[in-house]
Amino acid sequence: MDFDRVGAHDPVTVTGEEREAAIVVPVVSREDDEAILFTKRADHLSDHPGQMAFPGGGREPEDADLLATALREADEEIGLDPKAVHVVGRLDDIRTVTSYSVRPFVSRIPDREYYPSDAEVAEIVTLPVAELTDLENYESEHRDHRHYGEIRLHFFYVDDYTVWGATAQMLVQLLELGTDWEMPSEPDRYAERGDDLPERVRDEVR
Repeated sequence: MDFDRVGAHDPVTVTGEEREAAIVVPVVSREDDEAILFTKRADHLSDHPGQMAFPGGGREPEDADLLATALREADEEIGLDPKAVHVVGRLDDIRTVTSYSVRPFVSRIPDREYYPSDAEVAEIVTLPVAELTDLENYESEHRDHRHYGEIRLHFFYVDDYTVWGATAQMLVQLLELGTDWEMPSEPDRYAERGDDLPERVRDEVR
């Protein structure tokens, strides 16, 4: 992972959404390769149940800034000590269908066990960058989205986990900035509005 390239990125800032949120995009450095840490959201949640996500959440009045939001939420969700987080850069802000603007902070974190410490987190999953950048584990589709119009959805399939949605959108940018991975120029398929998501995704979010 080339952290200098990530740090040199000039991120797009999104304003004007009803609510603000921030996340930590946690990269674990290991002797043989880097890995990226995800949380799997609990099935009882009303927003995005069962989906893979990065630690983070909505800004609270006591948060000094959005970095403080990201660090507080990561500590609450997975027990990540804010003092152990080394922020290396930002990805572009994104808008979500739940009217949030989300600011992602790419960060290096210690290689240790992390445990869910929040009722919103069902599981903590660490996926190797080498597997995320394997195009055999990736597909995408062009879709006419009811909120965003024409978009490209990304799906990363590693082990028994699927990273998709806003998390996959951020992951694509991280991999393109920090590795030699390039998103294929054309999607694997074109989906009409209302078409089902891939079967594996439907099975995971039921």
